[in-house]
Amino acid sequence: MGRWLIEWAIILVLVVGSTFILRMFVIQTFSIPSGSMLPTLHLGDRIIVNKLSYDFHGVHRGDIVVFKRPPLEAQNYADLVKRVVGLPGETISTVNGNVYINGKMLSAPWLPTGPQNYTGPLASDAHQQFNMPGPVKIPKDSYYVMGDNRTDSEDSRFFGPIPESLIVGRAVAVVWPVGRLKGL
Repeated sequence: MGRWLIEWAIILVLVVGSTFILRMFVIQTFSIPSGSMLPTLHLGDRIIVNKLSYDFHGVHRGDIVVFKRPPLEAQNYADLVKRVVGLPGETISTVNGNVYINGKMLSAPWLPTGPQNYTGPLASDAHQQFNMPGPVKIPKDSYYVMGDNRTDSEDSRFFGPIPESLIVGRAVAVVWPVGRLKGL
């Protein structure tokens, strides 16, 4: 009986330890707290985030990233989820609701068609310097992120470009609810 108990205790410690290590350094699940990424991600969706992804390659335009709340963000969420639209060193601007990168219109096939993809100035923006009344130069080691639901997203237009150091990882899949299971 004593040997059996020791074996199970060792197995339990290994499982808990492995789970802790995986969650801290490899993958983690996050819950979507708002509608800012509609229609790609819905309120309450659970996503898996690959924390090692950017150790092997850079951040790409179009990636959906989870990042720690920037200092100028007023929401009470510890982590936010947005799509990368601007890369370090680029100049981003908007004209008539369209995003331009270095003067060329951004192709954004992930956006829904219709008025919800409008990317112009938002009247409620408390940080007008990021409301893109003119071009914004993205600093080195920073990224410009936006929600897919452009008319209802507090994103880099509110809090500015995010430093790479705030990025937790890349969203790779929706895993809950089961009916919405999909890769990202």
